[in-house]
Amino acid sequence: MAAFKHPQILIASNLADGEVVFLGPSGWERDHRRACVAQNADEAAAFEAAGKRDVSANRVVDVYLADVEIGGDGAPTPLHYRERMRVKGPSVRLDLGKQFPGSAA
Repeated sequence: MAAFKHPQILIASNLADGEVVFLGPSGWERDHRRACVAQNADEAAAFEAAGKRDVSANRVVDVYLADVEIGGDGAPTPLHYRERMRVKGPSVRLDLGKQFPGSAA
């Protein structure tokens, strides 16, 4: 396992609808601000194991850990561009998805 440098969250895609989801305290969340944050390598490994179980159960796909920084409000914000874009939602058809003001997300 690589050296643990930053807090991390677990990201996946919901198998039913393709939406980006984040592992939270009660399961998969659509809002990254409610994601569980691994503060050390052991927590990160436990999150990954939980994600792999849900892959096997056909709930999610493409499970991976992403480095984050914790903001003043306590919410995790991804450090890398790919995850920052995934948090924002689809970059086409801005009238759809979680970035649309009238969405339920």
